[in-house]
Amino acid sequence: MLDLFHAGVAWALGTGQQAAGKAGESSGGLGGLLSGPIPMLVLMFVIFYFLLIRPQQKKAKAHREMLSSIKKGDQVITGGGIYGRVTGVDDQSLVVEIAPQVRVKINRANVAGLASGAPAQAPAKKK
Repeated sequence: MLDLFHAGVAWALGTGQQAAGKAGESSGGLGGLLSGPIPMLVLMFVIFYFLLIRPQQKKAKAHREMLSSIKKGDQVITGGGIYGRVTGVDDQSLVVEIAPQVRVKINRANVAGLASGAPAQAPAKKK
């Protein structure tokens, strides 16, 4: 069973029976260079970079840009799921009104996103 596994791996790597038959000979050329373990590791890293790392970096960059563009009147969602309207902006923090006359100061890093594309309407004041 183990030999069948090794044969399948050898076939998948493109070496197959030809490499087993030429054990004493060195395989030259481009085919021999690409069939080693180091090029396969490099290829796996490139695939992981484009499928996992790069999209995550783009998403983080978009989130940083969104955090830096928050202004007064924007409707935001905190990391805890609280919706509110920004009433004050500082370098590291925001003042968010979560209910009429209820304002909390939060760190910019705790903002999960904008609740809507347009700024929210001011809450109606009771008379």
